[in-house]
Amino acid sequence: MAVNKRNKTPGLGEKGKKAPVATPESDEEDKYTKKRTIEYVAEKWLLQDAPDSAQLYKTLGYIVTAIALVLRFWRISEPREVVFDEVHFGKFASYYLERTYFFDVHPPLAKMMIAAVGWLVGYDGRFKFDDIGYSYDKYYAPFVAYRSLSAVLGTATVAVVFQTMKELNFRAATCFIASFLIAVDNAHVTQTRLILLDAMLVFSIALTFYSYVKFYKLQLTSPFSSQWYLWLYLTGFSLSLVMSTKYVGILTYCAIGIAVAVNLWQMLDIRSGLSVRTISKHVSTRLNGLIIFPFIVYLFWFWCHFAILNKSGPGDTFMSVDFQDTLYDAPGATEVKDVHYYDIVTIKHDLTEAFLHSHPARYPLRYEDGRISSNGQQVTAYVHEDANNEWEILPPRDSPIKKGAPVKLDENIRLRHIGTNTYLLAHDVASPYYPTNEEITTVTEEEANGERYDSTIFRFQPVLAKNSGRVTKTKNSAFRLFHVETAVALWTHDDKLLPDWGFEQQEVNGNKKVQDPENSWYVDSIVNMAENDLRRIYKPRVPRPMSFLSKWYELQILMFDHNNKLSSEHPFASEPQTWPVALNGVSFWTKEEGRKQIFFTGNIIGYWFEVISIALYAGLVIADLVTRQRAVYSLNKMAREKLYGPLAFFLISWAAHYFPFFLMGRQKFLHHYLPAHMILAMFAASLWETVFTDNQSLNLDLDEENPENPHEDKPKFYTVLFYFFCVTVVINVGGFFVYFAPLVYGLPMTVEQIQARQWLDIRLQYAK
Repeated sequence: MAVNKRNKTPGLGEKGKKAPVATPESDEEDKYTKKRTIEYVAEKWLLQDAPDSAQLYKTLGYIVTAIALVLRFWRISEPREVVFDEVHFGKFASYYLERTYFFDVHPPLAKMMIAAVGWLVGYDGRFKFDDIGYSYDKYYAPFVAYRSLSAVLGTATVAVVFQTMKELNFRAATCFIASFLIAVDNAHVTQTRLILLDAMLVFSIALTFYSYVKFYKLQLTSPFSSQWYLWLYLTGFSLSLVMSTKYVGILTYCAIGIAVAVNLWQMLDIRSGLSVRTISKHVSTRLNGLIIFPFIVYLFWFWCHFAILNKSGPGDTFMSVDFQDTLYDAPGATEVKDVHYYDIVTIKHDLTEAFLHSHPARYPLRYEDGRISSNGQQVTAYVHEDANNEWEILPPRDSPIKKGAPVKLDENIRLRHIGTNTYLLAHDVASPYYPTNEEITTVTEEEANGERYDSTIFRFQPVLAKNSGRVTKTKNSAFRLFHVETAVALWTHDDKLLPDWGFEQQEVNGNKKVQDPENSWYVDSIVNMAENDLRRIYKPRVPRPMSFLSKWYELQILMFDHNNKLSSEHPFASEPQTWPVALNGVSFWTKEEGRKQIFFTGNIIGYWFEVISIALYAGLVIADLVTRQRAVYSLNKMAREKLYGPLAFFLISWAAHYFPFFLMGRQKFLHHYLPAHMILAMFAASLWETVFTDNQSLNLDLDEENPENPHEDKPKFYTVLFYFFCVTVVINVGGFFVYFAPLVYGLPMTVEQIQARQWLDIRLQYAK
């Protein structure tokens, strides 16, 4: 928070009162404490008693927290089906409970917390949350307990925001509005009622801001005190929680880092009276408390992650062989076999768990959009077991490789479809749904051994380059089905299925973004293994040691790499310019019976209110700066300190959590905006309190004279108007939530009700 420095004669901190004196460790620190108290007299509003009664703060705090609690827990057991990304995070909790290794692009803390809830209620992790719509009644899982964790964290976020505003000495009604904007935001409520990570992320960010404000206030009166150290390290601990949940936490580090840098720059001013030694002490304590200590805590969660996941699992395929050798065999380890040439195998896509499939039906000669296809045999992905999922792995033509030789990753191979005796082929023809991607088809044996031979050469290209040349294993070797001639990798997706001519199966195409992590496949099973095949003999793995830092470094590089490669198109992805005004959203869950659906979108009234607040703030700052250039001092000192202090702090923190997404090439969704929205809610409420305060200056030169003007200590506040304004905001924002509540809770609606809620760019299911 910015502080204007002035070269003042040392004197009293407040009129008629001596500046507070802390017990110093030296004369220098005694001088520092007195000097800083005088220098910060412009921020005495931050140290004064709260402007409203303690009872009013307590009452409004309880009310808004209760609202948040009710909205998040009401009908939390509905729908009794897997919703959206519960597929992933419920599955990860099950892997923790079974102690089987998995890979994910997010750090482990929030996922371990979900698993801890499962462990506390005695769940064994049997259900793997395989697909959206799977019934919790049929496949038991403690989904209400899992969702309740998110609901509790979401409710706690609202309470922490209220207390943060109170610590900044804003009025009780301002604290209420800031927290109310989050309590009744449709996106926040939806995200904190499901088994997702964002509740933990937003809560940790809120806790970080609260801790930093407490630390900053103590710096004004008692630096290097035990309380000062406590809140410094609590700020660092909160930052570690953010980073240990999602890597977008680096944006929170940027926001707090900017505030710390500005504060240290102020201390460097010679008028602060601080020696280089004291400034160095401030710098070193912040390095320890905000960087080194959080990093150690961050490493601790990974140590827990590796300690728990000590059995082989679905994440093995992403890791090096040395890493895999540290794990005990999983219960399904007997199914891990070396893959040989002339084996008949099934190949499964890692993300959608659909089999590579083909059948005699052909692509239509002309698609609905007028594009022409090859009219070749369809290659699709099919989620069910079927004879048409079987492929024979063959060596290239004229190769000396004999039957029974192991198939090594990165070797040239061919795939023969057993059911139709045709060969897998990729060529430069547009795929059904992605004109920029290649069509995948099969050709007859005559064509495959003739002029189209080169187009039938593929490789099992390892996801990890270091695994090149290793023997391919079932269940355990992640690879891309790489087409050598055109340099594409086979990809499938389940967000949009093929129409009737494709039997509503998944499209398979050749993705030119070869490194995309969604291109990962693995050999699922060997169909034709003989009874006397030596591969049937199970040899248990003996784990080998590997240092924690080596494992952490390998996983860290993989996580960053895969995170950066999440760049494929997605129908519900959205660019950051659509977030502040809530132009669109994401379909989380649909049910045809009753036309029920959960649609993830923000509170449009609240979002636009916040955007208007940004515009108003920009106007105030520009007007202030321009008029002061002409020696017209329209705003009093306290107004300017708030304008360039907490309001600037909130706005810069919002910008740090928002604008970096314009630079990111990865997929971006509405939930990425929730941290920025929370900060903007605090900013908007703060701004409107300032607007309803009489900020007119009575002094012509407040920068140089009379900083203690009693009129400026307690400027006039338009209480009735402000309360009327707050009630108006509550009615409109709360009314929008109620109106769109059926899309939060998955309530039944008529077609007319659905159509009436298609605001802006929102497009809902069953609107026709």
